[in-house]
Amino acid sequence: MDDYRLLEKQYELPLYPMRDITIVRGKNALVWDSDNREYIDCVGGIGVAAVGHCNDRVIEAIHQQAQRLITCPGIFYNDTRALLLEKLVQITPEGLNRVYLCNSGAEAIEAAIKFTRLSMKKTDFISTVRGFHGRTMGALSATYKPKFREGFEPLVPGFSFVPYNDFEKLREAVTEKTAGIILEVVQGEGGIYIGDAEYFKQVRQLCTEKGVLLIIDEIQTGFCRTGKTFACNHFNLKPDILCVAKAMGGGFPIGATVCSDKVAVSVGKHGTTFGGSPLACAAACAAIDYMIDNKLADQSSEKGKYFINKLKEKTYRMVREVRGIGLMIGIELKEEPKPYIMQLMEKGVLVLPAGQTVIRLLPPLTIEYELLDKVVEVLAETV
Repeated sequence: MDDYRLLEKQYELPLYPMRDITIVRGKNALVWDSDNREYIDCVGGIGVAAVGHCNDRVIEAIHQQAQRLITCPGIFYNDTRALLLEKLVQITPEGLNRVYLCNSGAEAIEAAIKFTRLSMKKTDFISTVRGFHGRTMGALSATYKPKFREGFEPLVPGFSFVPYNDFEKLREAVTEKTAGIILEVVQGEGGIYIGDAEYFKQVRQLCTEKGVLLIIDEIQTGFCRTGKTFACNHFNLKPDILCVAKAMGGGFPIGATVCSDKVAVSVGKHGTTFGGSPLACAAACAAIDYMIDNKLADQSSEKGKYFINKLKEKTYRMVREVRGIGLMIGIELKEEPKPYIMQLMEKGVLVLPAGQTVIRLLPPLTIEYELLDKVVEVLAETV
């Protein structure tokens, strides 16, 4: 064990299920540990490294911005922030025209909850079984899994849960107090479950009829992960609020709550010290431009189909199902995945768990086909 691990064990609160490697370097879809051992990274910062680790354009944008201005509070206008705001409105679904910039996905969800209560003058929210929206108190209140919630009750009141993809159960849950419905287009943490087109069409219509805001969480699915710029685009789904983060900054922390005209807020009702910093905005502008210039949505779609087809060609003793969309892949096992995740790490492939029995893969969208082939072979011999 190296000294870095000893230092983290000694000084960091034990909140993470640590793996016994120290990652010190990365480039594109590869990372290296402190012993200079190479790994194919299908964790990708939990979906963050969509443009690859240490993307040259993101590095250059951060370098250039850091020499001009690193921080600028929201009470002043800023050139780099203005360009990012315009870019987000241009690429997000139609009808979204105002943006709140923050530092993470959980913050984006917190803002969405506050903005919805303020705008609708109602208190309650509906989210879904297996849904995950973050670990801060509001975001956690919208998150289903008891394991995440235990020990923190009472949470924010007014949240209820219905089965995912079941419109009738959702419709029955709406009351005169319902302010918003919070959904993922693909349940990532829940196990890579994809919503149905008809379901989203009905939910959108219901929200319009009942005066309820539709909040779509694309924190993990946004920015080309699923083969479209946003997963909403697969279903022509137009949310009232879109929450994004993860891949947005090319690895730099940033999030956003993108809103329609139905959201009505005023000065002083919310805010952030670090959200929308010039440095974060520069990284995000560079990452988004790289995605557009290199057609990463198309790359994700093509590589995802290739990867899933290759996976399905193999025979797996322990696999129930392979499912996914773009480069957001879930391999459902017949038992708990942790032992296999550790075996894969020993063989040079880093992956994530999801749900109860799922191995989740979120590689950089820039990953080479030869690395995808290698991941398939390692998975086949492991599970």
